[in-house]
Amino acid sequence: MRQIVELHVDAKAIKDLTNGYPLILKDAIATTEVSIEEGSILHLVDKNGGYIATGYYGAQNKGIGWVLTRKEKEKIDVKFFAKKIREAAEKRANFFASEDTTAFRVFNGEGDGIGGLTIDFFNGFYMVSWYSEGIYSFRDEVYEALNETLNTRGVYEKLRFNTNGQYIEQDDFVSGEKGEFPLIVQENGMNYAVDLNDGAMTGIFLDQRNVRKTLRDNYSMDKTVLNTFSYTGAFSVAAAMGGAAGTTSVDLAKRSLAKTIEQFAVNGIDYESQDIKVMNVFDYFNYAARKGLKFDVVVLDPPSFARTKKMTFSTAKDYPKLLMDALAITNDKGIIVASTNNASFNLKKFNGFIEKAFAESNKKYKILEQHQLPEDFTIPHNFPEFNYLKVVIIQVL
Repeated sequence: MRQIVELHVDAKAIKDLTNGYPLILKDAIATTEVSIEEGSILHLVDKNGGYIATGYYGAQNKGIGWVLTRKEKEKIDVKFFAKKIREAAEKRANFFASEDTTAFRVFNGEGDGIGGLTIDFFNGFYMVSWYSEGIYSFRDEVYEALNETLNTRGVYEKLRFNTNGQYIEQDDFVSGEKGEFPLIVQENGMNYAVDLNDGAMTGIFLDQRNVRKTLRDNYSMDKTVLNTFSYTGAFSVAAAMGGAAGTTSVDLAKRSLAKTIEQFAVNGIDYESQDIKVMNVFDYFNYAARKGLKFDVVVLDPPSFARTKKMTFSTAKDYPKLLMDALAITNDKGIIVASTNNASFNLKKFNGFIEKAFAESNKKYKILEQHQLPEDFTIPHNFPEFNYLKVVIIQVL
C-alpha cells in the first residue's frame, strides 16, 4: 500500500501553490520530523486542515516533490496518468502530423502536470525519463497509461535519480519492439541518428530544435562555423545543411568523433570535408588564436558544469570568460550563438554575462534573436523560471 501523508503548508507558500506553482519546496512545509517514503501521496493542507493540493514525495535538488492535482477527490491511478498523457499528446497534434519532424517532446514534466517525468518521441519509439525515485514508484501505472493512450512501437527509459543527479546505467529497454540503432529521426527535414539504449544521452538535444533551424536557414550560407562543446555535431550538421563554407566541431569526449561522423553521414555530407577536433574547447581557443584562425559563426552551448584534470567550468561563473575567448576568434560582423541550459539564472542575468564579456573585450554587439524552450517543452503557466533554456544570437559590431 502506498503511504498517504498529510502535510501542513506554511502560510507564505499557500498562495503560490494555489496559483499553480508545481514544486513542493522543503521550506513550504510547516510539518516537521515526519518520516516519508519515496512515492508517498502527500495531502497538502493549511493550518486548519483545509485542502490545498495532492502531490507525491520525490526528493530532488530543488524540493521534496511535485503537485499532481488540486482536486481533492482525484485519485492518482492509471486513469489519472492516462488523462495527463492524452492531454499532452493532444497539445502536440501538429508534431505528430508533421512530415519533416519525427523527434519531439510529448510530455514535459511539471509543464504537463507531472513533475519529474518526461516523455520523448523518436520515430515511433518513446523514451521515458524519471527524475526521482518517488515518481519512478508509479512506473507500472505510467507505462500502462502510456501504452493505453498512445500507439507505442517500443518504449525505453532513462533513470536520472542517482544521488549525484547522474544517469543510472542499465538496459533501458522497457517494452514493445526493440529498436535497431542508430535510429534515424528527422528534424525540420534534417536527419539525426539516435540511440535510445546507449547511456545517458540519445545523440540529440530536442530542446535546441528551433535554434538548429535558424542556424541552418539564416546564418550558415557561405560561412565558416565553429561548433564548441559539439557533442554529436548536431549544430554542425545544421550549418552544413545551410550551405556553410566549412564547419569545425570541437568536443573533449573521445566518442564525439565517431558520433559526429555518423551525423554527417546520415545527411549525405562528406565528413572528411569538415573539421572534427577531439580536444578541450579552451585549448582549442588558444590553438586557434595562435594560428590566427577566425570564424564567421561560433556556437557556444557548454554544459552547466564540467571538470577536467586542468580546470573546472561553471556557466554561472565562467560564461563571460568563455564569450571573451570566443570573441577573440570571431570575425568582425560575425555571429555568436550563446546558449545555456543552466536553470539557476534567468535570461536577464544571462544577457548581463553577454554585456560584461563585450564590455571587457571593448567590443559592441547587437542581439539578433533570443530563444527559449520550443513549444513542445511546455512550462507551467505564470512561472517562467521553469523555462531553463536561454539562447541569444549576437552579431559582433
